[in-house]
Amino acid sequence: MVRRIIEIDEEKCNGCGICAAACHEGAIAIVDGKAKLQRDDYCDGLGDCLPTCPTGAISFVEREAAAYDEAAVQAHKEEQAGKTLSRLAQWPVQIKLVPVNAPYFDGAKLLVAADCTAYAYAAFHEDFMKNHITLVGCPKLDAVDYSEKLTAIIRDNDIQSLTIVRMEVPCCGGLETAAKKALQASGKFIPWQVVTLSRDGRIL
Repeated sequence: MVRRIIEIDEEKCNGCGICAAACHEGAIAIVDGKAKLQRDDYCDGLGDCLPTCPTGAISFVEREAAAYDEAAVQAHKEEQAGKTLSRLAQWPVQIKLVPVNAPYFDGAKLLVAADCTAYAYAAFHEDFMKNHITLVGCPKLDAVDYSEKLTAIIRDNDIQSLTIVRMEVPCCGGLETAAKKALQASGKFIPWQVVTLSRDGRIL
């Protein structure tokens, strides 16, 4: 049958994965660094993925395609629910590498996390990263003050909230201090919180 379905321009795709996260049917996956339409019958043709694409790589086309199979999509969702899914919404994630004006910061709930936290806390993706833009760093290893970069990100973008996740160890204090300093220097008043994890993975 001929129907409306999405098409992904691989030349424009930067592999950020935002479209895959926005697709409720699981029709899109990142393969070899590019977004791919995995199955025609998973694509409902409604285009929830279109407005999320920062490079305009996704468009509608009318072509011969398998009919949308709601039962197959539901079965796929149930299968995926039994697996641990990544909640990473963007790339890169390192504070020192991320661009200040990346489109995914628009309206974002920002998570600033110490490198070690995801290893210490088993449900990190579900409990912290889900529905957040994640930035990670370690002031001890990087030997850098992140406050200037974080200030620019908060000041120049529509950030909705800030969550800081750190370990209980003293070196993580630098990350917390930098994030708080950035929030103050940005001149913005947004909801924020600090979550501290123990070395055995408990929220303190």
